[in-house]
Amino acid sequence: MILPQTNNLKSNVGMGGHSFAAVAWSSFFCAPDRISLFNKPVTFARWRLASMDGDPAVDPGLDSFSLAFPLPYRVGFIATLAVWGWGLNLHCLYLFNVDVPQLIRYPGRASPQHIPHHGSTYRLAIALSALFALSVSLFWVCTWGMPERVVAFGWMPLTYLTALIATFVVPLRNLPSGGRRRFLATLRRVSVGGLAEPQDGKFGDILLADVLTSYAKVFGDLFITLCMFFSAEGSSTQRPDRNCGGTVLVPFIMGVPSLIRFRQCLIEYFRVRRAPYKESTGWGGQHLANALKYSTAFPVLITSAWQRSAEDPDSKAALHKAWLVAVLINSLYSFYWDVAKDWDMTLFSPKQDRESPTHPFGLRGRLVFRYPNLYYLVIGMDLMLRCTWSMKLNGRLDRFSDLEGGIFLIEFLEVFRRWVWIFFRVETEWLRNNSSGLGVDDILLGDYQGKDNEDD
Repeated sequence: MILPQTNNLKSNVGMGGHSFAAVAWSSFFCAPDRISLFNKPVTFARWRLASMDGDPAVDPGLDSFSLAFPLPYRVGFIATLAVWGWGLNLHCLYLFNVDVPQLIRYPGRASPQHIPHHGSTYRLAIALSALFALSVSLFWVCTWGMPERVVAFGWMPLTYLTALIATFVVPLRNLPSGGRRRFLATLRRVSVGGLAEPQDGKFGDILLADVLTSYAKVFGDLFITLCMFFSAEGSSTQRPDRNCGGTVLVPFIMGVPSLIRFRQCLIEYFRVRRAPYKESTGWGGQHLANALKYSTAFPVLITSAWQRSAEDPDSKAALHKAWLVAVLINSLYSFYWDVAKDWDMTLFSPKQDRESPTHPFGLRGRLVFRYPNLYYLVIGMDLMLRCTWSMKLNGRLDRFSDLEGGIFLIEFLEVFRRWVWIFFRVETEWLRNNSSGLGVDDILLGDYQGKDNEDD
């Protein structure tokens, strides 16, 4: 591969303030044929530099957002944020005396002198952040914002993602190993829809599986990244091809997390049916109701995929209406479950419960975080972020939501919503296990004599 001469490179990208030595170093060190670990020949055309205002449906070039922040790095960035978020969850709940390790049946610290669980999580997050910063900085130095070089260096983010995965899998001396082993074991069990027994950490399985549903689009992006890289003459850093692999495979991958939770709910139902009948547990209807909630995600994915592949305008319009109905049902059902079942709020309860003098309006009697207005704020935020799809009802916002920057923002907001959700879901589980004699499996859905205790 012949690289541009350094003096031409300088004039093409306007690097008047950079020294010749820096340009020469980057041209030598960052040559794709010198350091490509995959030894994959890359053939590329002159990609037109488009602004972020370009129409992705007709503009084949890289937009400015993808030039600076290619799809593989977005996946790694959100994965790193997830570790930071879990550390903050553990830390904040620890400050409010909520013992998260006890709830998920994770071994406690043998001595107060040992680093707390959130401290270990922060150490891992710092290592992942350093890895991300190193890789993306080297990528920027090597590409200089030039579209053809961004495409040519598509192998570099893949090496970063490989190192990211290795950080979890390979035992590293200076990073906490127990937590990573537990996470991988739980992930293996959950990935096939498995569910531990209550005494073995069932709540942790459910919590992780619920979190995975919020990363469904991130998993889709990861598949698209790999699909583009391994396709003929492809690159993981070119404009993301949302149809890579066909119109079925990406929606299927995005539906797997909901399918996992659906299966877990059915496992819970059959466990209740096999056990001797108890009035406190009922017949398991709460688990069927929760399974129904997760099943509402499938029509959304199916109608969306059909809509993208439809060519007839009338069919596309009909599928768009069907998609609107499906996504509205999914969003409102999920919001109701968040508030009434996951957080045990009385907002949707009968009037005498909702307006009881024993607690603030629509909330509950015990609040770990003390400030009622915080709960109202979170409930409103949860509804808004459950309905980010409504941007498609506005012409300008619909266009933004189809741009790469808009897609990433929506993914980030869903991850943020789930991070906030964890605080109140764990708080609710803590109160259930420390405010009554009822056990983890003894609280039912309101419509079935009580409230459900651990479903999303």
